Amino acid sequence: MKKEFKKEDVLKICKEKNVKFIRLFFSDIVGQMKGFSVYIDELERALEDGMGFDGSSIKGFARIDESDMIVLPDPSTFTILPYGPQEKIEAAMICDILNPDRTPYEGDSRYILKKNLKYAEQNEFRFYVGPELEFFIFKNEKSTEILDEGGYFDVTTLDAGNEVRREIILALEQMGIKVEYAHHEVAPSQYEIDLRYTDALTMADIVMFYRMIAKEIAAKHGLYLTFMPKPIYGVCGSGMHTHQSLFIGDKNVFFDPKDEFYLSDIAKKYIAGLLKHSKEITFICNQWVNSYKRLVPGYEAPVYICWARRNRSTLIRVPMYRPGKEKSTRIEFRSPDPACNPYLAFACMLRAGLKGIENNYDLPEPLEMDVYHLTEEDRKKLDLDVLPGSLIEAIEIAEKSELLKETLGEHIYTNLLIAKKIEWDEYRKRVFEYEIDTYLPIL
Repeated sequence: MKKEFKKEDVLKICKEKNVKFIRLFFSDIVGQMKGFSVYIDELERALEDGMGFDGSSIKGFARIDESDMIVLPDPSTFTILPYGPQEKIEAAMICDILNPDRTPYEGDSRYILKKNLKYAEQNEFRFYVGPELEFFIFKNEKSTEILDEGGYFDVTTLDAGNEVRREIILALEQMGIKVEYAHHEVAPSQYEIDLRYTDALTMADIVMFYRMIAKEIAAKHGLYLTFMPKPIYGVCGSGMHTHQSLFIGDKNVFFDPKDEFYLSDIAKKYIAGLLKHSKEITFICNQWVNSYKRLVPGYEAPVYICWARRNRSTLIRVPMYRPGKEKSTRIEFRSPDPACNPYLAFACMLRAGLKGIENNYDLPEPLEMDVYHLTEEDRKKLDLDVLPGSLIEAIEIAEKSELLKETLGEHIYTNLLIAKKIEWDEYRKRVFEYEIDTYLPIL
């Protein structure tokens, strides 16, 4: 998707395509897409000076007494939106958020990712990611009525979401977003579309577009598409397994042909960093109350903090090396879910891995066994730690995390903790159907 577009290119394309409206998008601190449209006559000014807006109305942004913000479109994210009639062609760009004095706004999660990528560049590292986003499609937004009873990789008429999925892929390709493959997932009415790896900033922008486009295309078919981590009890939830690697120039520094796992010393220390700090960054990678309904044993979501090559029950998996494909050497971090803020999640994964490199963390031995079926005694013998089991547990760990403070900056770190404590408090006060069904008849 990333293009070398400059302001002049954007203006020229809009004129050639007869674009009348341009949607300017940005992310709030929890990764929800926000934005507004400008008429073509305002585009040049928007590209040059940015457009003002009231930041006090956006979650985690400015207070009412310091609410003036500026959105500045990034021309490299320019795209023609792939739906709507020809006579009403719309374009879009992702924006950076600036203070009135035009300095970067510390509450802009895109800026936080940029800052952490620049930190990695001090060692010449470039961070590449390839996420696998899973989602459900339901008949409407008011229920979890499924479309099919299909299972993993089903290609029969059971896969009723096939048409929607195909249209999403075509729309993404039209926008210049490369898709590797798509398929039916394990749960009924659950699907996955995998994105071809690219640099982390471009990919975070892509994830924002992807989630919006996917929902809009499903709605066009009268359906509801959700990235909610666990909408249905008793089946697998939706993850965002994130493949990642570090490059210096064109060289993948995770690869070592002499190692038994084909992993370099840098790669091993990076994995060790992710493992050591995984509990802290769960607050970012799994930020909703519902995220922890997915992180339970037995449903292909990782719970235990360990790594392996073939073992998909571990937190980190190292895909098998294929001769001649050194650049594809990577690690797969399996805990994030697709409802995270991709800018902050990628930043936290990167900094956790870099901590391992900087501090020479030792990598434990891989665990090539199904950890879901280990007894409590077995887990104690192996000294297996676990991810947080609830949002409040993740919050309590995050409150003590120096890594999160360093990565997110004071503004986002503080505001996210406040927002998530409110979310937990609202959740714990509710009475749910389970409690009525279980306790009302006997108490």
